[in-house]
Amino acid sequence: MSAGTSNGAGGDVNLSVDGGGSERHVPVLLDSVLAYLAPKPDEVIIDGTFGAGGYSRAFLERGAHVIGVDRDPDAIAGGQSLVEASNGRLTLVPGQFAELEAHARTLGHDGVDGVVLDLGVSSMQLDQAERGFSFMRDGPLDMRMEQAGPSAADVVNELPVRDLIRIIGLLGEEKRAPSVAHAIERARLERPFTRTAELSLLVEKVLGRNPKKAQIHPATRTFQALRIFVNGELHQAAQALQAAENILKPGGRLVIVSFHSLEDRLVKKFFADRSKTRGGGSRHLPEEDVPPATFELLSRKAIDPTVEEAEGNPRARSAKLRAGLRTDAPARDLDIHSIGVPRLAAFHGLGG
Repeated sequence: MSAGTSNGAGGDVNLSVDGGGSERHVPVLLDSVLAYLAPKPDEVIIDGTFGAGGYSRAFLERGAHVIGVDRDPDAIAGGQSLVEASNGRLTLVPGQFAELEAHARTLGHDGVDGVVLDLGVSSMQLDQAERGFSFMRDGPLDMRMEQAGPSAADVVNELPVRDLIRIIGLLGEEKRAPSVAHAIERARLERPFTRTAELSLLVEKVLGRNPKKAQIHPATRTFQALRIFVNGELHQAAQALQAAENILKPGGRLVIVSFHSLEDRLVKKFFADRSKTRGGGSRHLPEEDVPPATFELLSRKAIDPTVEEAEGNPRARSAKLRAGLRTDAPARDLDIHSIGVPRLAAFHGLGG
């Protein structure tokens, strides 16, 4: 999408700034996000994962008011130029998107017209070696989005091997998680892990390279698992879905972009549960009572990127979008484990 100006209620505002850096960040599935969220002038939209501000900028260009939430201090700092250019229509909130309902109410909103979440790690974080997210760039073994709390190094150096097996197996979907975890346990006895390259090389040594999947690094799943655990990503996502249900007005729209199967399954189960209108039942048993649906599905299937977007943006290849329209039914409590959040070892505020 090209840079432009807003002709909404906020007046003509130059939104061509990109928060530092000359190359405009184009977020994944932007056209689809805009189509399903359908932001309008004066509507209030929560961008729960502000990142580089790509979605928020597009909403502002359509005249909406935006509450941008991000747990990464770098993202909040980088977005200040867009705040200044928005003529008061963008408010940035440092915090977790699991608390998006509280953020909106603190700002005086009892309901909002739309919520969008771009799950997972941002390309900005992956590109910064010093943040320690990527096995492709050597840096501190960190992975903390909030730059606070236990790091990935703390996890691999301190957790019992049985817990590492569960984390790598469940959150990384790594079939050889026991081999990786036991290798970590042996290596850390000689020297604690401090760098991404150290862990990456160890995993590669244990798993080897698959000639049929040469483009996939063997450490991919282990790094994914550690990142998700360190940042409580599945817990956060599930809690954000509940918060969105609570704060959306009837007719409000929830749009979620996910990047791996764990996230997408969680979102799919949430929408399936919240859009259910009939109980299971059978020929021999009466249908069970089902609470009124809180969402109407806007698409029965996940929306994938176009061929052109997938070819032009590697990060978009695995992206999937799901969306729902809020009904007027009362919000209800969500058991996050019922939609796929696993129970994991507690570690200094992580897991659970």
